[in-house]
Amino acid sequence: MKALLSIILPAKIENLESLIQSVSNCARAMGFDQKRVSEIELATEEALVNITSYSYPEGSGKVEINCKQGERSFIIEIIDTGIPFDVTSLPDPDIAADIDDRKIGGLGVFLLKKVMDRVDYRRENNRNILTLTVHEPDPR
Repeated sequence: MKALLSIILPAKIENLESLIQSVSNCARAMGFDQKRVSEIELATEEALVNITSYSYPEGSGKVEINCKQGERSFIIEIIDTGIPFDVTSLPDPDIAADIDDRKIGGLGVFLLKKVMDRVDYRRENNRNILTLTVHEPDPR
C-alpha cells in the first residue's frame, strides 16, 4: 500500500475545508472524475462534521487523515481519540417514510455509506478508525 497523505489537525470546524481539500487532491491525483471526487468529498465531510461536532464533548482533540493507494483502491482513514462511535452500526433511515414520520438525523451517515464502495470502523488503542474505500476508476 502506498501512502499518499498523512495530516493531523485539531478537530475543529474551521479545519474542515483544509482537510477535505487534502483528500480531494489525493483523489484527483489518482484519476477520479469530478463526480466521484465530489462523492469522496461528501463522505469525508460527513465523517469530519460528526467528529468535530460530537467526538470531543469535554474539550478538544485532533483528527488524523491518512490517504493510501491500495491495490485498485483509494483508502481514506479518518482517526480520532474521541468517544467511540461506529457509523457502520447505525441503521439506515427509512427514506420511504413520510417526511413528518422520519427520525431526525442519520441521513448524512446513510449518504456516506451509499457513496463509498466500503465503510469499515474499528476501535483500537482508544482511537476511532473509520476507513472509507473507493475502487479505482477503470483505465480507459
